[in-house]
Amino acid sequence: MTDLACCSRCRSMLLAALLCGVSLSFESVSFAQSVGLPAPRLLTTIPMGAKVGTQVEVTISGEHIEDADELTFSDRRITAARKLNAAGQPESNKYVVTIAADCPVGIHEARVMTRLGISSSRAFSVGTLDEAVRTNANTTLATAMELKINSICNATMTQRAVDHYVFEAKKGQRIIVDCATRGIDSKLAAVVIIADAAGRDLLVERRGGVLDFTVPADGKYVIKVHELTFKGGQAYYYRLAVSELPVGAPIVRLPSTQPVNSFSWPPQGLKEQAEFAESEPNNDRTKSQKISLPCDIAGSFFPAADVDVFEFEAKKGDVWWVEVASERFGLPTDPSILVQHVARTGDTEKLTDVAEFSDIPSPVKVSSNGYAYDGPPYNAGSADILGKLEIKEDGLHRLQITDLFGGTRNDPKNVYRLVIRKAAPDFAVVAWALHMELRNGDRNAVSKPLALRGGATMALEVVAIRRDGFDGDIDLAMEGLPEGVTASGLKIPAGQSRGLMLVTANQNAPRAVGSAMFFGRATIDGAVVTRPCRLASFAWPITDSWGEIPSPRLMADVPVSVSGLEFTPLSLATPTKEALTVIAGEKLTIPLNHTRRSEFSGATLQLRTMGAGFDRAPQFDVSLTADQSQAVLDTAVLKTAPGDYLIAFYGGAVAKYRHQPEAIAAAEEAHKKAMQELLANDAEVKKLTDAAKAATTEAKPEADKAVEVAAAKQKAAATAVAAATEKIKQATAAAAPRDIVDIVVSEPIKIRVNPPAGK
Repeated sequence: MTDLACCSRCRSMLLAALLCGVSLSFESVSFAQSVGLPAPRLLTTIPMGAKVGTQVEVTISGEHIEDADELTFSDRRITAARKLNAAGQPESNKYVVTIAADCPVGIHEARVMTRLGISSSRAFSVGTLDEAVRTNANTTLATAMELKINSICNATMTQRAVDHYVFEAKKGQRIIVDCATRGIDSKLAAVVIIADAAGRDLLVERRGGVLDFTVPADGKYVIKVHELTFKGGQAYYYRLAVSELPVGAPIVRLPSTQPVNSFSWPPQGLKEQAEFAESEPNNDRTKSQKISLPCDIAGSFFPAADVDVFEFEAKKGDVWWVEVASERFGLPTDPSILVQHVARTGDTEKLTDVAEFSDIPSPVKVSSNGYAYDGPPYNAGSADILGKLEIKEDGLHRLQITDLFGGTRNDPKNVYRLVIRKAAPDFAVVAWALHMELRNGDRNAVSKPLALRGGATMALEVVAIRRDGFDGDIDLAMEGLPEGVTASGLKIPAGQSRGLMLVTANQNAPRAVGSAMFFGRATIDGAVVTRPCRLASFAWPITDSWGEIPSPRLMADVPVSVSGLEFTPLSLATPTKEALTVIAGEKLTIPLNHTRRSEFSGATLQLRTMGAGFDRAPQFDVSLTADQSQAVLDTAVLKTAPGDYLIAFYGGAVAKYRHQPEAIAAAEEAHKKAMQELLANDAEVKKLTDAAKAATTEAKPEADKAVEVAAAKQKAAATAVAAATEKIKQATAAAAPRDIVDIVVSEPIKIRVNPPAGK
């Protein structure tokens, strides 16, 4: 990118476009700022998993993890230690990982702790099959890697090539070949082929499914794997499983991460298995399946264009809630339901539409472009169903369920779960880091780990799916935080679907990481109900999401960390932690202290207000060069009712970020020591050379040998000086100020609005 060649007015206009839906045109302006301060991101682990009860060597890679000193997992039964070389020194980016015998099978989160805090996560699979890692090229039949049945191979896709594997099998064996890719955070869209020993294709899977292969004859068979468009490299890894399964036994896929929208399933208290199963044939009214309400049914959109028909009796005035899960299982389905009242006269039927159900709408407006300027780049809605069924007439009712776009999908694994119940008011919540809303410039879609700099406040956007008519307040809380870190929830108000969680690190908070508990709490039918809040994040950092579709998913845990070494460029806070008071109908002046730890591009910061009761307040400017400012909130204009509130201010600022400036001093100190060593060696060489010249014939060989040894040390010292000089150069370049635009969030502010006198 080129430098931002615009006046301060243009820069202010850019910042005004941050974090709002304002449409601005900058055809003549080029944008140089990076978006978001550096954050540690773990991108790969090789291998991507291991067998329970074993130990494996893992090599990692990522962004801003060069100083990682600890590899951690979401389950404590997986532990890691640095791999040591022959001299007992840690090897860079290598760990020995131990999986305990009682570790649960499935997906776990792997992360590293760095000077910037905890990194984003990478999926790490734990299974029961033997594991291998492909180490040699296998892009031809001649170099095919041999696989044992009931084993898994971890590999990285070879670019513009086909990876080959070979296995031996007996006639009649049922062999299952499963290739885990997107479900373990890989970018690979895999094509998997089973071929005969000569490489002739027998069975092909191009859509991420599993290959179910009955062996036709004893012998060797080949598995070929390639990317759909023959991409490859570090981000395109896979786990290839070859296993034997008895005929008729159900296929269990390799474990997979969960899409963001799956947070709303299952409803609280639902049994793991459905009570009843769909009974084919039930594809038309003459073969409809009789059911009674309430019901819990497991079914399948199979074969292609399948329509499942159910009939039940219901009474006028009955109210039921209908929920279907299918897409939330990670399936490419789009359930649709039509409910009709059936009135029969002889052999004729009169059908009256009662209700039609399709999608669960997103609780908040979603970004239309995969990053953010008109909404969050996460979709908490679903193509599944959650709706209210009101019975208007006594009698027979017919329910038809189908996959809207399943006319060509012929896969029995496209299952669904249909639940019809009396109202059970409840809610589910999910959260993600607040993203910038840039109309122009960078189009980043990046994971934002809860890695806090000293003095920083990080905002998490929290959204709720409300179930079965629940419409009350949802309070947000986070516990189990590291020392010096606090969390304040800006609740989801009654009737709304969006709230915020603010996580703040004290400037002096020590370097630490903790596994937090994040939850929403509400009162439903007089009882306090607590529900966990899932955290979502992108699987891969994408710098231009117009060219690549982001892949957000749910995390298994909520780690919160503090750098202890870096500080946020700007902190905003009120002088007191006590609630600020105002009488309803009057104006409240809020003093703000600025703690600046960086220089900024531009002179002003435009702030908006977050928090129920005050989020409609107009934007206002504060100075980026001042130590204090004021915000004025008019409760009369905002029509804020008496009560207690929690708010914060937020906006976008362009900081002149310097990466690890302390590294310059460390490099200079190392250079100073190297120079001292070189000077000492120079003096020693001169001394020994003079001594050798004056040595007797008998002492000459020994004196020359001493000069030779000293000269070698001198050469090594000179090399060390050159390396130290280069280190200074690199550290200075890395620490050079560069423009980075990031979200600035104030510490939470308590406000108490008192009623007017006499009221």
